Amino acid sequence: MTSPRRARCAITSIAGVARACGSRSTTPCAGRAEEPSAGIIDSQSVKGSRTSGRRGYDAGKKVKGTKRHILVDTLGLLLCVVVHAASIQDRDGAKLLLSQAQGLFPRLELLWADGGYAGKLIAWTWRVCGWLIRIVRRPKEAKGWVLLARRWVVERTFSWLSQCRALARDYEYHPETSEALIQVAMIHLMLRRLAKKTTGRPQAQPLVNCIGG
Repeated sequence: MTSPRRARCAITSIAGVARACGSRSTTPCAGRAEEPSAGIIDSQSVKGSRTSGRRGYDAGKKVKGTKRHILVDTLGLLLCVVVHAASIQDRDGAKLLLSQAQGLFPRLELLWADGGYAGKLIAWTWRVCGWLIRIVRRPKEAKGWVLLARRWVVERTFSWLSQCRALARDYEYHPETSEALIQVAMIHLMLRRLAKKTTGRPQAQPLVNCIGG
């Protein structure tokens, strides 16, 4: 039987190839370089199940389960993902994510994040990774829902992932398996875009059926 770690390595390799193909096909048309120079980080707390392994309680979101930490580029394409217990604070979870992403993207210089990442994490990221974190804060005078620059990109990525049935909850015992499923969902999304661009026809299979549907 293939171990979760080995399976995750295989999926990550496939995701890297798929993302590279997607970037080379879309970013030049948008006047962008193939490799990202900026990204956005954020987390999403997801309810766990009885089969979930590393569960925790997110007091802020009132969710018992796991937390998905992702790094995306300015198009919303996944660069890196880490799944951990929901009880881990965003600043500590971001260190796990950024440590994994370190050295993978030579042009990366700037990261946008929300106020939950302010504080010592900014200095740590600059010292360890050489990246600048810029905090995007909600305007003090704003009331109700407000579209925040840059932050909406990563929220849209979470929305894409939530369309996949297997990601509605965290059913997996190993966090590596959860990370692999997120990679598979993004592979499916990017390949659909490439196929649509090549054939010029809409795709029949929705993302909701990409895993376990």
